[in-house]
Formats: sequence, C-alpha cells, structure tokens
Amino acid sequence: MGTSLLLACLWVVLATAIALMPQRFHWPGAVVLIALGVPLIGLITRDHGPVIGLIVLAGAASVLRWPLIRGGQWLLGRTRRRAPPAADPDPQGETNR
Repeated sequence: MGTSLLLACLWVVLATAIALMPQRFHWPGAVVLIALGVPLIGLITRDHGPVIGLIVLAGAASVLRWPLIRGGQWLLGRTRRRAPPAADPDPQGETNR
C-alpha cells in the first residue's frame, strides 16, 4: 500500500473523529476535510491511476455528502436566474368590457 492510500486511511479516521464530536464542530471539520482531501485525491490519482482516484473520490463524497449538497444548492441559487414578475396588463385595475 502506498503512502497516499495510507494518508487516505488517516483522512477517514479524522472524518470519523470529527463525526463523533458535537455538532458545532461538524461544518468547520468539513472545511478541514475538504482542504486536506482535494490534494490527497490528486496524489492518489497520480500514484494509483484514475480508477482508484475515482473510487476514493466517491468515498470522500459519501462522507461529505451534506457539504456537497449544500454547496450545490448554493451554486444553483446563485446561477439560476429568476424570471421578473409578470407585468400587470391593466395597471389601473380596471377591466375593459
């Protein structure tokens, strides 16, 4: 087993330790896990190939599913254009009969 996979195992142990902490530590812990995990996945992909890298990426995504879901919702909210309200055809409020 390579050094990069050993570091991935330590990342999983760290993720488990953060999950066992009180809830107020979960989001700051997720930021730390993401900051450590991104270069680690790159290192694993470089050392062991893209298939193993994708497997590790899927495992990391399952551990960090809520930060990924919330981040996706935030991005969709920022990029989704909202339609302007429909113009009132009769601004006076009168009906033409």
